[in-house]
Amino acid sequence: LAPSELQKDEAEDTPSEQGETYIPPLLEDPELNINHPYYDVARHGIIQLAGDDNSGRKVITFSCCRMPPSHQLNHTRLLEYLKYTLDQYVENDYTVVYFHYGLKSLNKPSLKWLQTAYKEFDRKYKKNLKALYVVHPTNFIKILWNIFKPLISHKFGKKVTYLNYLSDLREHLKYDQLNIPQEVIRHDENLRGKQKGKLPPVVKVPPPRPPLPTQQFGVSLQ
Repeated sequence: LAPSELQKDEAEDTPSEQGETYIPPLLEDPELNINHPYYDVARHGIIQLAGDDNSGRKVITFSCCRMPPSHQLNHTRLLEYLKYTLDQYVENDYTVVYFHYGLKSLNKPSLKWLQTAYKEFDRKYKKNLKALYVVHPTNFIKILWNIFKPLISHKFGKKVTYLNYLSDLREHLKYDQLNIPQEVIRHDENLRGKQKGKLPPVVKVPPPRPPLPTQQFGVSLQ
């Protein structure tokens, strides 16, 4: 099911989003040193620190659209880098924003990798994670959730919030501090455009009931 759902997600992209195979450009982060222990992963800008949320907690973002094709990214190193980044903040409360748009068959990690990743994030990481915002969720996310449901505690599940539009983040985070990829912003605009173009649902009005034998013109004769 999962692969077919992912293909369906890809097919729902607008023509301008499909085009040729997209390979995200490397981010020119002036603060990133070539001697960084995870420079090979960090240079893509997949994981970033993005200020604080409305409660003063550190915010870490994960942008799928910045993941290059799988053959160009060592996913084991990606997991290590994610843990390396979180290790700097897990002693205090923190928030994660996951931008799902851009995850495609070309760059998605294997299901085995996802299972390994979830197991790697033990109580140390889950305890102080106060909120996980999943932006632009798709059917594929629902499939994954069902697969991992036996492993996910009820307490952790309550920390997950699905947001259909970027504007929904404003009530939770300091939106202007987020370094949102342009691809995600364009996708959000396309979604909003589609939503505006939709006609309101047709409400079926039941036909008027015929008057009862004891009524005429709908008025009781008794």
